[in-house]
Amino acid sequence: MLYMADISIDPKDLSLDELWDLWEQEVAAARGATEAGLVKGLYKVVGQRRVIAILEAPDHDMLDRIAMAGLPMAHNLVFNSVTPIREYESFGQDIDNRWAALDG
Repeated sequence: MLYMADISIDPKDLSLDELWDLWEQEVAAARGATEAGLVKGLYKVVGQRRVIAILEAPDHDMLDRIAMAGLPMAHNLVFNSVTPIREYESFGQDIDNRWAALDG
């Protein structure tokens, strides 16, 4: 399943140096997750401690496990929203077929 996640970083009681050190670990984890196919797109919002991610996970349980404990910044992340999404081309095929699969 594909998900779009809007994630804010809450530095809590971290010093600026601690935040950058932790974020450096997060960048390395994100690169690994991209290579593994979990991260499909990752974007930093300009001027904010906020990231928009397009993720692919087999189910929401796996995504929850990763978000809650599998990331270096897990305890500093605020998931503002996590939205299941689908590829537009797949939607376009449903339109082309006028939702024929529902007719059974």
